[in-house]
Amino acid sequence: MRTSKLSFRHLLAHLQRLMTLAGGTVPFRSASRFAAAGMVGAVTDVLLFQLFTSLGATLALAHMASFFAAAALNYFLDSKWSFRPRHADDQRWRHFGRVLVVGLFALLMRGGILALLVFGWHMSPMLAIFPTVAVTAAINYLGTAFYVFPVKQDPHTVDVRWRVASLGIVAFTILLRLIYLGQAQLIPDEAYYWNYAQHMDLSFYDHPPMVAWLIWLGTALFGDTEFGVRIGAFICGLITMGYLYALARNLYDESTAMRAVLLLAVLPFYFSTGMVMTTDAPLVAAWAATLYYMERALIADQNSAWLGMGIAFGLGILSKYTLGLLGPAALLFVILDPASRRWLRRPQPYLAAGLALLLFSPVIIWNMENDWASIMFQSNRVKGGSEDQFAAHLLFLHLMVLLTPVGLLAAAMAVWPGAEPDRDAFARRRRLFVRVFTGLPLAVFVVLSISESQRFHWTGPTWLALLPTMAWLMGQAGDFSTLSRRVRAAWKPTIAVCIFLYALVLHYVVLGIPGIPYGFLSEHYFWREATKEIEQVVAEVRQGTGQEPIVVGMSKWSIASSLAFYNRSGKPMEIRSRNLFGDSGAMYDFWYPSEPPTSRPIILVGMRSHELARTRRIPDIDRMLVQPGSIREQVAMRDGKPLRRIYYRIAQGYLGKGLDPESGR
Repeated sequence: MRTSKLSFRHLLAHLQRLMTLAGGTVPFRSASRFAAAGMVGAVTDVLLFQLFTSLGATLALAHMASFFAAAALNYFLDSKWSFRPRHADDQRWRHFGRVLVVGLFALLMRGGILALLVFGWHMSPMLAIFPTVAVTAAINYLGTAFYVFPVKQDPHTVDVRWRVASLGIVAFTILLRLIYLGQAQLIPDEAYYWNYAQHMDLSFYDHPPMVAWLIWLGTALFGDTEFGVRIGAFICGLITMGYLYALARNLYDESTAMRAVLLLAVLPFYFSTGMVMTTDAPLVAAWAATLYYMERALIADQNSAWLGMGIAFGLGILSKYTLGLLGPAALLFVILDPASRRWLRRPQPYLAAGLALLLFSPVIIWNMENDWASIMFQSNRVKGGSEDQFAAHLLFLHLMVLLTPVGLLAAAMAVWPGAEPDRDAFARRRRLFVRVFTGLPLAVFVVLSISESQRFHWTGPTWLALLPTMAWLMGQAGDFSTLSRRVRAAWKPTIAVCIFLYALVLHYVVLGIPGIPYGFLSEHYFWREATKEIEQVVAEVRQGTGQEPIVVGMSKWSIASSLAFYNRSGKPMEIRSRNLFGDSGAMYDFWYPSEPPTSRPIILVGMRSHELARTRRIPDIDRMLVQPGSIREQVAMRDGKPLRRIYYRIAQGYLGKGLDPESGR
């Protein structure tokens, strides 16, 4: 027993030293004071929440009001009692600002926890508040100890503090995504890819099949829910972190690797791909894996890495064709790097290419069976279709959105000549690797943007090769230029603002923010509530006519797919897309290529009123309908506030493509 007590004391002492080295004020002798202050705040929080809830306040208003009251009390007790011995009074305003930051992060996280318990696990709000407050207290404690009241360390512990800060921020972002994963409604893209999984095939018209396979697996395990759809994206995000960490460690060191993962966790594009289930989620994971194996094969000279590269490359082009740009980049690196040219005479690269082609074969087979429809579509898409406009300035704006302005400036500095010294041959080869695998894919998009507009997220994966160098520059405290010092200093507020905005948007779309109307994303979001409105219209038409109506989403695929996913009440609706009226419906052209004339009621649904009167190819769709009614507006509500508008019109039948009610043709 004495040995156990001694070991436990040693463990506590060791833990205290580690946390103190990391910059946290965590004296265990004052833990009782902090616990007492926290208990007072927790009791206040719970009692006020239950009071506000009983008075009819919404979940968002009740938990936010009770939190702010409890947080104010906690701050007073902590600053005057728990942590006061280590800090002077003249720093109280700085401490208050930091308390506010930690409090906001904890508040927005706890909103997701509360929503998960109440809406996901169907727990009573009166009970759900207890575990919610417990998690909030843990976040507040860690934030208070490490950020609000940190101890002052000598310069030799800066690297340790960077690691711990990276670990804490990455853990917070992972937890944030996991909690909101199943609570935030699907965006139309996710619903469309869920429809892929309902019509499983070797490939699809507008994308390869990986996203459908992941959604099929996720929904098979967790049902047709938001969590089931998105769990694949979440796992892909973790895989990306693992491979990027390994790549950055091989190129630089472990501290740089931690900062690289930190950047991956907080930059807008990579945060979203770790949560939103689109084709970019598996693409980014495969891109990071391919870069890792390419570095191991080309720089570390590991023969076995070619096997991993073949698998990663094959899975990548099964995710999105964009990953194919890494093939020419690898060839360019081999040509430019004398030490790598020997691979041109060895079988491993060709065997890896053959393996990747074998994995890609489902897409080839599907295209052969469908007149190369997907290849032709993507080729036309890359060229911009019929567009002809200068868009390089838009590309620049897109990059600022994907990377933030500070991130874009840091990326430019990372590739600038002299960013890192040429200490040896490895440093030169490393720099060449980073520049080639970033520069060539990016150059393709820059050239295309000169004459055609591109999708804003297309360049997102190209920056993965550069993140390790950007992370390395973050940790350099030497005598650099004024611009370098300012960029390094700007990373801290940039990271904080990014995390705050992610948490704020997630809280907003799930629970709302008291006093702020639902205007943001209202055209393309909140399809759960919009579908309920359409279900009521369908039920009324069904009851009034005695026939099952056909619901037509008058967009390419957004409306039809979203209605299909959220159609949960009563009899399933029969849903089609705008290809019934001669416009493109993407995969709906394959799933429902035509609809014969029918006397069944037709309900047209649109995000904008003009979509119900015409399409891009037919200026007046009334000639294809029997007795089309007027366009009506329906408003979906939540907690007494309007969420979004949706438009619909009812016709008594459908005449088919090209038929006119007067001419019969």
